[in-house]
Amino acid sequence: MKDCSEVKKSQRRIFRIFREFSGHSPEDFTSFESITKVLHTPVDGASLGVGRMLFGLMMMIDIPEERSGGDLDLRWGNPRDCRFPLFTFLAPLSLPWMGIIYGIMWFGALGICIGYRFRASCLMFCLPYWYIFFLDKSSWNNHSYLYGLLSILFFFTSANKFCAFDAKMATNNYRDTEVPFWNYFLLKFQFFILYFVAGLKKFSIEWLSGYAMTNLGYHWIFAPFRIILGAGMTDLLIIHWFGFLFDLTIAFFLIWRRTRPVASLVAAAFHLMNSRLFTIGMFPWVCLVEMPLFYTFDWPRRIFRKDTKNTSQAPKDREVAKSTSKSTSQQRLTTTWIILYMALQFFLPYSHFITKGYNNWTEGLYGYSWDMMVHSWDTVLISIKVVDKKNNHTLYVEPYAFSETDRWTKHADMALQYAECVHRNLVEGVAEAKTTEIDPQHVAIFFDIWCSMNKRFFDPRTDLLRAHWSPFEQTTWVLPLLSELSYLRPRMAEIAEDVLMWNNYTDIMFIADFPGLQMENFISKDLDNVTITCIDGSVRVSSEASDDTMTLTPGQSVKLHAGIFHRVLVLGETPACYMYTFQNQTMKNLTEGGHLLVEDEPPLLPIVDELHHRWENFVKFFAHVGNSLLFEVYGVPMPMRI
Repeated sequence: MKDCSEVKKSQRRIFRIFREFSGHSPEDFTSFESITKVLHTPVDGASLGVGRMLFGLMMMIDIPEERSGGDLDLRWGNPRDCRFPLFTFLAPLSLPWMGIIYGIMWFGALGICIGYRFRASCLMFCLPYWYIFFLDKSSWNNHSYLYGLLSILFFFTSANKFCAFDAKMATNNYRDTEVPFWNYFLLKFQFFILYFVAGLKKFSIEWLSGYAMTNLGYHWIFAPFRIILGAGMTDLLIIHWFGFLFDLTIAFFLIWRRTRPVASLVAAAFHLMNSRLFTIGMFPWVCLVEMPLFYTFDWPRRIFRKDTKNTSQAPKDREVAKSTSKSTSQQRLTTTWIILYMALQFFLPYSHFITKGYNNWTEGLYGYSWDMMVHSWDTVLISIKVVDKKNNHTLYVEPYAFSETDRWTKHADMALQYAECVHRNLVEGVAEAKTTEIDPQHVAIFFDIWCSMNKRFFDPRTDLLRAHWSPFEQTTWVLPLLSELSYLRPRMAEIAEDVLMWNNYTDIMFIADFPGLQMENFISKDLDNVTITCIDGSVRVSSEASDDTMTLTPGQSVKLHAGIFHRVLVLGETPACYMYTFQNQTMKNLTEGGHLLVEDEPPLLPIVDELHHRWENFVKFFAHVGNSLLFEVYGVPMPMRI
């Protein structure tokens, strides 16, 4: 009897903690019927209305900026620019029509903000947004995916019952302000996924070892931590470890009423810091303005002291009382869709075993995976070689000739799209020039891409015009991550620290490559005292300046001449790692009296400059939309920058 009593006490204690934490009783989740009743419990729609209004406002600012509304002519005006749509049948419309679509999207965001014809406004924003999103994978990121999801979720809610023209014009004149609880639940769930899955993704060696984001500790934001910990430990403990713990736990702390105030301050500081650290548009501000959704449903009424009758009757967020009546078939259908949506959001970030063709070193279709900067690398070398097999002629294409982004260098599907685009432009260029030096029908295109995380990315021996790719098969010509060389990272950090202390003009670059592959590199005349040193494995170095070749084993070095090509071939059956050390002669020549002549440092908080830039984007955006309408209606020529 005593054991049974203790069990019941423990059960009651657990139930009390659960109710205190979530505002629900565990019995609310014992059956599909009880879940349906909880989700459809009427609650005050005031907080939801404010969240809708602020989301619309953020999107009104976002469209002229991160959606490139201010640079419509540059992004969509050149028909020879390469595009990277998710679906091959998608293509951008003419520039005037793209301007009109952007205008529709912006006025849709305005309608969401003011709550005017809410559902129609959501469609005006949502449909153009996803069309533009699917048109260009090169601009994808997690927060642009988030905005699209939020626009869909808001469409299905009744978020126009507070702070909305729709509510003002309704015959009940603000009396019907209640919404089903699932309106809040879905939006809060989406932000929970945003944080929590990002934390799960950070539970990796790359992030927890401090290699994902280096040198951020030198930013002025981390000056207080840097004084105590130093830059290296600030990178590891504050940026990586705290970032991991923040993403993993912050949603739970926002849900719990007792920790919510402190969690809100921490989250606000986190997002404000991110707004200074990274160029990520409105993402920190969207997270900030939607944070009040975790508070009581009626908090706006408490602040503005309006409609006290509704205020007193509105249930608290921790006291959501389910209805006693039996749920309807429509309510059960809604619950089913909500559960399916939740399952989809949990599944997509880990669906890489299906979409194998989109996998690279980090796996997954970026933008769907909530990989919040878990892995980062820089593209250090891009070579596009076009070989005319018929005329035995080779030429090299400027990598950014048809695209300003380098996202295509890291994804196999986009690399194929870029190769096809280069070939198409080559065919058109040959036709216009009426030359026979190049036969576009018999060319092969090879990419040699080098990134700082692992160096070589694609197999440079693969002709991308004839390469096989499938979204459901692993891409064989994407080279694997050389994880077997990870043990060298601490040693490489020590070497880099030592080399950079030689003088103010020295620099270092590490290379890792596969057995049997060769790198052809040109040393700029701006560089002096260039030396190549083998760290692991063995390599053979040959140069245009001499017929001699030299084989290097770990610890051996050779000096190289500037202004000429050289080749480095990996010998043996294992990967090799080597490094270049060099002196930047141009930087040295720009130095006067031992001090580098540089422009004045930018201000720490360039608020005025940012506001001015945003205003300029607004002006350019509306000019583009207006010119688009004038062209389509009256045929007025549309000005376009080059």
